[in-house]
Amino acid sequence: MAEVVRNTEERQEYWRPAVDEARSRDAERAMNMAAATCDNCGADYALGARFCHVCGSERDPRLTASSNWRGGLSRWLDIEVIKTGLGLSLGSVIFFFFGIVCVIAAAVTGFVFNATTLLDWQAVQVWRIEWLLAATAAFVAGVLLKR
Repeated sequence: MAEVVRNTEERQEYWRPAVDEARSRDAERAMNMAAATCDNCGADYALGARFCHVCGSERDPRLTASSNWRGGLSRWLDIEVIKTGLGLSLGSVIFFFFGIVCVIAAAVTGFVFNATTLLDWQAVQVWRIEWLLAATAAFVAGVLLKR
């Protein structure tokens, strides 16, 4: 008789949706593009096609240009895509980006302010330290808010 061993460390996450929303939006857009017919010959377009496979005429350029732009830039700016890509919660993602902004501000501080005296140079270094401390605090808060 075989013994059944259960994995006690496996967590089931019931709050996640069964269907990925980004993929379902892409599938819906692809189905809308597939349903169109060619204005020149009346043939149905192949799924995601830019040109008609019968007569070779180009599909409506407004459809392909807008869908490519929306799929490209907004996909990278979609918070749900970022959260799933990084595997972080919303709070962690917010603090992560705040930490990145603080690190960039610390790097830019030296280029923006010119130090002519020793006292000016020390002031710039203190500002850099403050930005880096803020970044460290943001990264620590992001780690503490991680799932």
